[in-house]
Amino acid sequence: MDDPLSAVRDGYDRWAPVYDHDGNPLPALEEPHVRRALGDVRGCRVLDLGCGTGRHAAWLAGAGARVTAVDFSEEMLAHARDKLAGTDVRFVVHDLHEPLPFGDASFDAVVSGLVLEHLRDLDGFFREARRVLTARGRAVVSAMHPAMFLRDSRARFIDPDTGQVVAPGSLPHQLGDFVMAAVRADFALSDVGEYAPDAAFVRQYPRAESYEGWPMLVVLAMEASTRATRTATP
Repeated sequence: MDDPLSAVRDGYDRWAPVYDHDGNPLPALEEPHVRRALGDVRGCRVLDLGCGTGRHAAWLAGAGARVTAVDFSEEMLAHARDKLAGTDVRFVVHDLHEPLPFGDASFDAVVSGLVLEHLRDLDGFFREARRVLTARGRAVVSAMHPAMFLRDSRARFIDPDTGQVVAPGSLPHQLGDFVMAAVRADFALSDVGEYAPDAAFVRQYPRAESYEGWPMLVVLAMEASTRATRTATP
């Protein structure tokens, strides 16, 4: 049986040169919600999981965070390094299907943008994100909304060199899969936001026109916790 995720790394290596300017509406829809959910990061140690070209790492560093940015695509990381030259952002090549190469309680916050559809093991991802957080840490994780798969929509781009439509590879997780993986990892969810583009957004990002009013994005805002702590809280 073909592995639906076998081409993800190659796909993102090919996507890297155009990722920041190919008119994809989803990052534009996502970023303000992630920033708002994460809040003030000044002086915080923040881990960006699946950083891509550094779109979250850039604003995090600009907001005063000490950022460690992780991705398994060498080409994505090359563009991120160029974009963030002169900053102290630390870049790490790593596959998120593997345990993170960081100690327990190493970070005050974790952010991960639009990665979950490319992961087989959601439990492992959330468990590792929780492990590296301090006891009072927080995490914000975004994903393409599972409702997009009902429209046969998933991560894809047009290769500028060949004109080929490239879909790196995605798995159709359900919203409940995200939520329960977070709960099993001992995260306390403070918000699960579901977002659709409105008419004003569509005017700015025409590729979202056919999805106006349709949920494109989910954002999970979480705090580090333990089952014992949550049970004891009145």
